[in-house]
Amino acid sequence: METSENKSMRNFVDVQNEAIVVLQSIFDPEIPVNIYELGLIYEVNVSHELNIEIIMSLTSPFCPAAQSMPAEIKEKLEAMEGVKEAEVKVTFDPPWSQDLMSESAKLQLGFL
Repeated sequence: METSENKSMRNFVDVQNEAIVVLQSIFDPEIPVNIYELGLIYEVNVSHELNIEIIMSLTSPFCPAAQSMPAEIKEKLEAMEGVKEAEVKVTFDPPWSQDLMSESAKLQLGFL
């Protein structure tokens, strides 16, 4: 028998997985790799109320997408079914580095 707690947990996991897929569809305007594989996403937190909090960085504090990218992320996440609110927090602690990139991203950009 499925309890409401199990159902809530499954929805939480489903929303977190879907949020990652959404993040993988967003690209840095200067680098042809999605922001998730690029290592710009530090945390994807989903509450039991299905609110999403993204902790992310940018390749540089002077990134031209510093305003538009978080807004795009928020808009796309809030369009997900069941999501009530998305908050995107940009941090530079720790600063982004190429070490945060996935192996796939490094290969795509010729770093491997």
